[in-house]
Amino acid sequence: MSVRELARVHGVHRRTVRAALADSTPPPRKEPVRESPAMGPWLKIIRAWLVADLQAPRKQRHTARRVWQRLVDEHGATVAESTVTHAVAKIRRELVGTPVDVAVPQTHAPGAEAEVDFGEFQALIGGIMVKLFMFVLRLSHSGRAVHVAYANQAQESFLDGHNVAFERLGGVPSKMIRYDNLTPAVIRVALGRERVENPRFIAMRSHYGFDSFFCIPGIDGAHEKGGVEGEVGRFRRRWLTPVPEFATLADLNGFMAACEDRDDRRVISARPVTVGAAAAAETPELVPLPSDVFEAGPTVSVKANHKAEVCVRQCYYSVPVTYAGRRVSVRVGAALIEVFADGKRIAAHVRAVHKYAHVLELDHYLEVLTRKPGAMAGATALVAARASGAFTATHQRFWDKARHQLGDGPGTRALIGVLLLARTLPAGPVAVAMEAAIAAADYDPDHLAIAARANAAFAPAAMALPQGLADRVIHLPERKAPSLAGYDRLLAAAGAR
Repeated sequence: MSVRELARVHGVHRRTVRAALADSTPPPRKEPVRESPAMGPWLKIIRAWLVADLQAPRKQRHTARRVWQRLVDEHGATVAESTVTHAVAKIRRELVGTPVDVAVPQTHAPGAEAEVDFGEFQALIGGIMVKLFMFVLRLSHSGRAVHVAYANQAQESFLDGHNVAFERLGGVPSKMIRYDNLTPAVIRVALGRERVENPRFIAMRSHYGFDSFFCIPGIDGAHEKGGVEGEVGRFRRRWLTPVPEFATLADLNGFMAACEDRDDRRVISARPVTVGAAAAAETPELVPLPSDVFEAGPTVSVKANHKAEVCVRQCYYSVPVTYAGRRVSVRVGAALIEVFADGKRIAAHVRAVHKYAHVLELDHYLEVLTRKPGAMAGATALVAARASGAFTATHQRFWDKARHQLGDGPGTRALIGVLLLARTLPAGPVAVAMEAAIAAADYDPDHLAIAARANAAFAPAAMALPQGLADRVIHLPERKAPSLAGYDRLLAAAGAR
């Protein structure tokens, strides 16, 4: 076909046919050079305003709308706002150079670096919705992370999180750990990267032997530890949604530790191995743990009130009544509250999650309840003992039977005498002796103590009696008092000689 025929068949010009015959690739379209008659007179003015903005306060710089308003009000321009917006965006790209904040890819050596952050989430603990704080330490090379839930972001939680994380990871990063400017670590932000660090944080770093790296304050520094920032959100969405529900904070932390084991099977995007495989290869590069654990909690001096309670961080914990009104030392741990006096530990409680909670131990009030048996029935410590299982159904039956036979006051004192046995005897033999006392209708605590001590000789400490020893248990006799007839016969025989 001729050029003319091809042009007629395809409906194009003969020049187009000749161009197609000369080259199979179409030539690029020529973009016409257009003038902008509407914006042309104003581009120089807009550029001057935007250049001046580079030295102005960030919150008082021109927006595209403000530029358009000034052009209309001050110069009488007749241009559309959208036209001005496109012109402002183009000039800004020219002035700034890089239109977006570009992140530079990083490579982290095995066992060298880690990142730390706190993240918030909510959970049902004991049936109450509370806000908790998740401490996260993430190894930069493998991506393996440790997550621990705390009721606060106090310094003891921050330091204890390191103890738990290093223990689970099996070592300490050899180079540094990245932080934002958390109050438990930083007292004051100085110029540049300089920080005035908290003395307790310095002591912890010295104990484990790693350096700290602090990010730029504010949102601008978040990218400097982007790995742990993303890990907080990923773990919260993956394992803490829907809202978790547990009886205690310890149960929740057990669940989170199990989730970390399951996360070892996941693969981080663009990596050839799982997180668990990468962590296994990284573990030998970590610095071995020191022989002892860093003491995370501070020790404070507190005066016990008239209810034999010490107030620690808006929660109340019981101490033995002999220390009421006295000043004692309290070691504030992330999970445990320990009370010391006279050179010994006098009380230890699991730290409360809820504010204004009263964590009481019934044993601490037994001496005063002996003098005030009427206060036993409504005692808050008794409610707590029932909830924890320390006050069993056997105790309740013994108490009911004793009050029915002896009266309220003497029956309650008999129960208190039995509860005092828990300080020196295992729970199993005492429970067996209580069942025998109920069967024999003998509620004298001295008789029950004799049987419990005899039973304890055959029972392992703090355990119930094995089945094979049931026939060797000494039961209380039916009489109300021990008989001395055998001893009288022995004296008579000695006199006859």
